[in-house]
Amino acid sequence: MNVTPSCDTSVELVVGLGNPGGEYEHSRHNAGFMVIERLLAGFPAGRFEETRISESRLFSGRFRGRSLYLQMPLTYMNLSGNAVAGFCRRAQIRPEKVLVVLDDMDLEPGRIKLRNGGSAGGHHGLESVIAMLGTDRIKRLRIGIGHPGSGKTVDYVLSGFEGDGERKFSAALDTAAEAVKMVLSAGMDRAMNRYNARPEEQIADNNP
Repeated sequence: MNVTPSCDTSVELVVGLGNPGGEYEHSRHNAGFMVIERLLAGFPAGRFEETRISESRLFSGRFRGRSLYLQMPLTYMNLSGNAVAGFCRRAQIRPEKVLVVLDDMDLEPGRIKLRNGGSAGGHHGLESVIAMLGTDRIKRLRIGIGHPGSGKTVDYVLSGFEGDGERKFSAALDTAAEAVKMVLSAGMDRAMNRYNARPEEQIADNNP
């Protein structure tokens, strides 16, 4: 599908939040990392070059003729803002050109939600990014992981899904990767209209 870009197609940095280390690789809290991995897997080999910079895995390349960076902070979740702000200063990227991808316990598994700004909603990684960039006017894409109820939230977010929950989570990650592409190609408004819906209404846009 050909989409006419809007004036909002100005994202230069997509940040996936998560924790480094094999023990966290498949955890709910690493949803942001997993979306970055899906984005990279969907691009032709060699499109993005990886470096280690600003306490991050940093992938630099181009999307539809424009420079694009994909970042996976290696600072652990609560200090994510150090890595994001450090790279933004280095690359002279303004906060409004950053899209942060993260997990959200307030959304049911299978749902995603895009927002142009607002509070961190209790997510410590996003809290850190907001604090270090000095503004809450940061684009974000939340991926639903559900809430454990009376269970321990730390154990919950640092563990993975099983069975049907794993299937819904994986599908949401795929949809989130496509939503990121639509933000880049058509802008936040168009992407929010399409993807801020119930899972059965969310339709992936497969434009690379």
